[in-house]
Amino acid sequence: MTNYPKVADALRSQLADRSDARGVPAAAVAVVVGDEIIEHAVGVLSTATGVTATTDSVFQIGSITKVWTATLVMQLVDEGRVELDAPVRRYLPEFGLGDASAADAITVRQLLSHRAGFEGDIFTDTGRGDDAIPKYVELLADAAQIFAPGALFSYNNAGYVVLGRLVERVLDTTWEKALVERIAVPLGAQTVSPSPYEAILHRAAVGHVGPDEHGVQTPAPFWAMARSNEPAGSMLAMSAHDLALFARAHLRGGTAVGGSILTAESAMAMRSTEVRLPDLAGMGSAWGLGWEIDRDDDAPLYGHDGNTVGQSSFLRIAPEAGVAIVLLTNGGDGAGLLRDIVDPLLRELTGHGLPDAPAPSPDAGTGDVDAFLGVYANSTMEMEVARDDEGRVWLEQRPSPELQALGGEPSRDELVRFGDDALIMRERKDGMHLVLAFLEPADDGRSSFVHFGRAVARSH
Repeated sequence: MTNYPKVADALRSQLADRSDARGVPAAAVAVVVGDEIIEHAVGVLSTATGVTATTDSVFQIGSITKVWTATLVMQLVDEGRVELDAPVRRYLPEFGLGDASAADAITVRQLLSHRAGFEGDIFTDTGRGDDAIPKYVELLADAAQIFAPGALFSYNNAGYVVLGRLVERVLDTTWEKALVERIAVPLGAQTVSPSPYEAILHRAAVGHVGPDEHGVQTPAPFWAMARSNEPAGSMLAMSAHDLALFARAHLRGGTAVGGSILTAESAMAMRSTEVRLPDLAGMGSAWGLGWEIDRDDDAPLYGHDGNTVGQSSFLRIAPEAGVAIVLLTNGGDGAGLLRDIVDPLLRELTGHGLPDAPAPSPDAGTGDVDAFLGVYANSTMEMEVARDDEGRVWLEQRPSPELQALGGEPSRDELVRFGDDALIMRERKDGMHLVLAFLEPADDGRSSFVHFGRAVARSH
């Protein structure tokens, strides 16, 4: 209880002002300190209706959903029903890819740690029925293999849909029912909403886009994305309090008020380093079996972020201090609010803040970038790194119509040098300076991949 008044006072005095400054219509925070959960919410859930945010309001948690899916998989590991290093096809014989040998080889562990190597940003809508996820997995039969299984880290939404289908198959149920019955109920969570049908029963936040030419944030044109992508984070919503219950269970080695959701061994495995990442923006330094790992030194910090259309979510856990912090937002500069609110709270409660965000040197140039120039592409995005007549280097991004429908927009941004094999955006965008790492030089010296969390192969 010693930290409770100070944290509560900080949230009451700062959250509203910082949310306004960052253009965030509503924000909810829940802080786990030992056995206590301190909560606060500010703002409006929709600028169209003016409904105020409360601590029991539900926000979409986006890709933080992946940790819930990973937890379900690790429950099956605990029960001896799934082996981490077994091929996925042992449990899903129908799982196929464009590269049949890769489909045969990919393991459950590689899917959990984003090392499967096939193209992962596939958002095909296969309908609203209980067969949405099985239909989606069938469509992966044509998915391209970008690199050999296990060779690299590349964030993979599709891989987590496959894991969700694995859960469905082993348990003979839907992913939604498994999530509620095997995690939400033991947690004692009251607002966990796998779909809009449950979210509508609560005070639900609406995402916001913009600002428009008048500086106004407007409600997003839709709330839920495709059910086919549920296990990866297309629509799961809950209150900050209930997400904090999930974090607290992981802090306690899988133990919740209503029973264990994991063994201590599996909870530890999920946050232990499986693969290290290049120095990137917003992706951590390593990845475990579901968790993003910001630090794995003597001050460990792990968590996950999530984004849907107009909503951003953040979760950070400091296990040595017994602290977890949830921040949920419905528009504006959520990443900036993370720095404003979560960083000082972590410093106060644990002695260590968030890792420094990558930023370009004020006098950064470009140096020799010949090996980086070219076009890199997958089915949803074409990225061209080019030099202009003045020697400046630019990244032009051209999203597919499918990605544009989910909020992706064409863009052109200047890049400068960031270490030996990387470039960074000169200007901050979407709350950060995007870093591009260039990997795997080919025989001609040119990079085979550009990596910004996803590895995208050179096309020409």
